[in-house]
Amino acid sequence: QVHLVESGGGLVQAGGSLRLSCAASGFIFSINAMAWYRQAPGKQRELVASITNGGSTNYPGSVKGRFTISRDNAKNTVYLQMNSLKPEDTAVYYCYAGKPLIPAYWGQGTQVTVSS
Repeated sequence: QVHLVESGGGLVQAGGSLRLSCAASGFIFSINAMAWYRQAPGKQRELVASITNGGSTNYPGSVKGRFTISRDNAKNTVYLQMNSLKPEDTAVYYCYAGKPLIPAYWGQGTQVTVSS
């Protein structure tokens, strides 16, 4: 059974940093693409970072240069380092396990709140 467990969220002041972790189990992590999404109140869920099984990464313009996704295949864990946080980064952050998993899986989410 697939499990994705996020941790590391919390309250931080603007300009601060947080590191999110997602511990994965129940599938072959090393061959899987992984991603982080976020959803703010009243808004659609949006991609904030993705990483292929080969380590290639992708970011939208809103977080590029501030967020870094990485993975440790030995620990079956994907990370999201978030620096220079802004109040608009406030959201629930979700871990996502994509291809080749069918269906894709989501974690339960972790709250990130950035105060101004």
